[in-house]
Amino acid sequence: MRLHPFVESVAKLQFENCFNPYTDRCEVHDRWDAPRRRSSVLSAMLHRAAEEPIDAIWIGRDLGYRGGRRTGLALTDDVHMVAHARRWGVQVGAERPTKGAAIAERTAAVIWSQLDQIDARIFLWNVFPLHPHEPGDCFSNRQHNARERCAGEELLQQLVGDLRPARIVAIGNDAAATAHRIANTTPVYCVRHPSYGGQTEFKAQVASLYKLSGCDSLF
Repeated sequence: MRLHPFVESVAKLQFENCFNPYTDRCEVHDRWDAPRRRSSVLSAMLHRAAEEPIDAIWIGRDLGYRGGRRTGLALTDDVHMVAHARRWGVQVGAERPTKGAAIAERTAAVIWSQLDQIDARIFLWNVFPLHPHEPGDCFSNRQHNARERCAGEELLQQLVGDLRPARIVAIGNDAAATAHRIANTTPVYCVRHPSYGGQTEFKAQVASLYKLSGCDSLF
């Protein structure tokens, strides 16, 4: 299957001190064909997402070195990669893009603790779709800069136009600022990022938004 044009666009992004999981291969953790594997899974998900209306795009900030850098999927670590693919009816091979033991990411664990309770078509993405890291330390996380944000926002606006979600759920302040800039008429709901003590509030807000059992409305 030919790659989705959106994946091809993301694969073309190149910035200093950034890892592009759809073209770059980590010499430490990646299998020899990891970029192809990550591109194929994301492409298949995009094709499935376009088949029927979707409830929301959940937006994070950047790919992290323990999560999306390895899987090529926003807000998703090794542990939850198969579950993510299964939500879209996408088959994932027996081998992950990475080798060795599966690595967990704290943010992904909290995100997926809520997603596992929600029966809705939710697409996950980030403001900046690559993994930005500190100079000389590719296994670190840094916040994207203004130039990187502009490139990411352009792609995010394209994604919203292609998938036409009923709403956008922005996770954290950086995602919220971007969501309001690119949303046009799409409703935006802002929730606390689960890191740095925000786990309880994030869970409560998502439970309220999706009317999970025993939760009062916060929106």
